[in-house]
Amino acid sequence: MSAAPVFLEVALALPELPTIDRLQRRIQSPDYQKWREKVEATGGCAHPVRLSGHWMLTDKTTGAVLTKPDGTPAMKSGQLFAPCGNRRESVCPACSDRYAADAFHLVRAGMSGGSKDVPTTVADKPRLFVTLTAPSFGPVHNRRTSAAGKPIPCRCGQTHHEYDALLGQPLNPSRYDYTGHVLWQAHASKLWNRFTIYLRRHLARAAGLTVKEFKDHARLSYAKVAEFQKRGIIHFHAMIRLDGPEGAHDAPPAWATAELLTDAVQAAHEATGVEAPEIDGTDRLLAWGEQLDIRPIRTADAPQVEDGQGVITDDRLASYVAKYATKGTGKSEAADRPVRSRDHIDYLDVSEHHKRIMRTAWDLGDLDELDGLNLRRWCHMLAFRGHFLSKSQRYSTTFKRIRGDRQTYRLEENLAEIGATADTVAVINDWQMTSVGHQSPEEQELALAIAERQRAARQHRYETERKD
Repeated sequence: MSAAPVFLEVALALPELPTIDRLQRRIQSPDYQKWREKVEATGGCAHPVRLSGHWMLTDKTTGAVLTKPDGTPAMKSGQLFAPCGNRRESVCPACSDRYAADAFHLVRAGMSGGSKDVPTTVADKPRLFVTLTAPSFGPVHNRRTSAAGKPIPCRCGQTHHEYDALLGQPLNPSRYDYTGHVLWQAHASKLWNRFTIYLRRHLARAAGLTVKEFKDHARLSYAKVAEFQKRGIIHFHAMIRLDGPEGAHDAPPAWATAELLTDAVQAAHEATGVEAPEIDGTDRLLAWGEQLDIRPIRTADAPQVEDGQGVITDDRLASYVAKYATKGTGKSEAADRPVRSRDHIDYLDVSEHHKRIMRTAWDLGDLDELDGLNLRRWCHMLAFRGHFLSKSQRYSTTFKRIRGDRQTYRLEENLAEIGATADTVAVINDWQMTSVGHQSPEEQELALAIAERQRAARQHRYETERKD
């Protein structure tokens, strides 16, 4: 009888690998420096568009590629990154900063002039900073203060801190009017359009003119910025100005005053209303909320925003208002991308209050009478269907002009480097998109760090310049 086989357990000792941080591994990779230069050129974009192709400066006459002072050709080929251009800070902080900066310059140019082909005389015209709010659809947790600046307890009895997650949430969700909330939000842009119509009517009537005659004597110019409140509904900041009939370069008529414009805004605010489609036998007249903030923009009011260094200038006042008005352009208080199904809402990283708004929008989007509102398409924006920044035709400049100026500035830098002029040079661009986004979480994390570093450098540079 043969003996049973004997199995021996042998423990194999694997060699220990050195612990290397994942970010350190990417930084130590051979191509890191070239990758970093591409990311820095986008400002630290979190989702860059990857392009492949070439760019070169050639002589218009001979077609030869021009050379730089160091003898290298004025060309670039291979791969580069382009900014994604997303306005939302939660998606891309770098591109959100760029959008906010462009919006700031657009708004500021229309208030103080002196840039973007807007004359400084606009600062002498009747100007108002107006905030239009939404009505209440049910009491929510809020953070109030007394006239002396002391905190006042909320209706729930608590005194909420600034970052309390309860702020903006309904005190009683079962009694909150989610249907009214969604319908008002979906009609907010139409409500603004009606408001401007009534505003012109009241101005014309106060001046003893017909609406048709008004355009031959004056022009209403404005820039409007939408900002989400914590309760998930927008309000509008508007910079309103009275011009002559030709716009910013034309002096307003003698009867155009800030007082008359203020009265017209108040009257238009009360008169504006939009009838929502009937739902379940209920008619709704959508209107503005009771809170209306009207502030004349005058140089005499500059000390109200003084920084302690002396009397503030009208230019700084305009900068202050523009910064306040555009501070919310990168925030949405909602989802970053469209919702594809009702079940998708359950997995979003938003509050339960915002989820209920989205579910209501999704359900209402199935009704035939609301088909034109495209509520499911705009469900992720809590049913808001408008632009975050819009303006009248001749308020100031345009985003296209601002971006074009930036491109022209960079081209002039390249031309100055080779000692050429635009008349003698042909710019050849041939790029094809290959992909979008970074190739690993480590790359995206490093890009966000680059964006934060550049933001801090800009803030430091701004604070230094404003002390002069």
